[in-house]
Amino acid sequence: MNGFRPFTNANLWNKDISAAAVDPNSSAIIGFIGGSIGLHADFGGGQYQGSNIGIPYVVVSGTQALANINFTAYGDESDPGPMPVPANAPIEGDPNPGTGDRHVLVIDNANCFLYEMDASYPNNDGSWNADSAAVWDLTVDGQRPYTWTSADAAGLPIFPGLIRYDEVAAGKIQHAIRFTLQRSQAAFIPPASHWAANNSNSLAAPMGMRMRLKASFDISGYSAANQVILTAMKNYGLIMADNGSSMYISGTPDSRWDNNDLHNLGQVPASAFDVLQMSPVYTAANVPQGAAPSIASFTATPGSVAAGTSVTLSWSVSNAGYFVVSPGVGAVRGTTATVSPTQTTTYTLYATNQYGQTTSTTTVSVH
Repeated sequence: MNGFRPFTNANLWNKDISAAAVDPNSSAIIGFIGGSIGLHADFGGGQYQGSNIGIPYVVVSGTQALANINFTAYGDESDPGPMPVPANAPIEGDPNPGTGDRHVLVIDNANCFLYEMDASYPNNDGSWNADSAAVWDLTVDGQRPYTWTSADAAGLPIFPGLIRYDEVAAGKIQHAIRFTLQRSQAAFIPPASHWAANNSNSLAAPMGMRMRLKASFDISGYSAANQVILTAMKNYGLIMADNGSSMYISGTPDSRWDNNDLHNLGQVPASAFDVLQMSPVYTAANVPQGAAPSIASFTATPGSVAAGTSVTLSWSVSNAGYFVVSPGVGAVRGTTATVSPTQTTTYTLYATNQYGQTTSTTTVSVH
C-alpha cells in the first residue's frame, strides 16, 4: 500500500476516537456480549484445516482486464460489473475455501477503487458469480445507500478494517479494526448502512457499533506486535461489521504472523472495552430518506460507428456519489468515458448516492 490509507483522514474508519464519549449503556452491552470473552485473532500464518487464516486481498494495476459479475443473491443491492477481478484472485479460505464467506477483495492502485465480493466463485470464461459486490472510491468518503448490504453484513467495506502484517511491522495501525459479534439487532450506526438482525434484545449490537479498549488497560506485558494492535484499539477502536463469533478481530493471512503470539490477545477480555456513544442509531422507523441522483442526460457521440471506432459517452448528473458504466467501463469518475464497441451495444449509467441508485441507457449502433 506504500503508506496509503483508504478514504480521507476524516473518514470514520480513520477517526481517532481515543477521547470519544462512552455510551450510557456500555456496561450492560458488554455484559450482554459476555465480559469474560477474550479477543480472538481471526487471521494468522499458515493454514487451519487446510485453509489460509484471514481475509486476503489482491492489488491490481489499471491494465487489469475487467470481469463480468453474475449476482446470485443481492444483485438489487450491488454495484454492477465489470470489475477488475483477476481469474486467480485469492478467495477467503484458499486453497480450500469451501462454502464459507468466500470474500474476494481487489484494490485497483492506479485508479484508487476498492472492489469487494462475497460468496465468490470464478467461471471458466473469466466472469465471477457472487452473492453481492460493492465498489468503493478510496479518495472520498462516500456513503453506501442506506439499507444496502455489501460483501459485509453491515454494508461496510472490509479492507479498511483489516489488520495487515506490514502495518504491525511498521509499528502503527491508523484505522479502526473490523470485528464480529454473535448477536445483533435490526439497526445500524454510520458508517454502516445495513443490518442483519438475529436478536431482538435492545442490548444486542447494531451494525457499526464501535468499541474502544480502555486507556487504563495495561498492554506493557504484550509483545511489540500485539502492543501495536492493542494501541490501535485504544486510538481507533473496533467496528462491528458482521454476525459471527464474538470478539473475533479480522486481518490478512501472512506467513510472517506468529500464531502463538496472536493467541495471547485472548487474554484481553470484552470487559476491557467501552462501547462508544451510539448516535445516530438507524432502525426501520428512522432510516434517512432523500433524493436519489438525477440524470439529466446520458449520450453517445457519435451514436453510429464502424466496429472498433472510439465513442465518447457523456452524462450530466446531479447529487451522485459515484458512477458505474456497464458494459466495458466499470467504476469511473468525471462525466465522460470512452468505449470502442465491436457490435451494437446498449450502455447503462448507474449513478448512486446514500439514498439510492438511478440508471439511464444509451445505444451505440455499429454498422
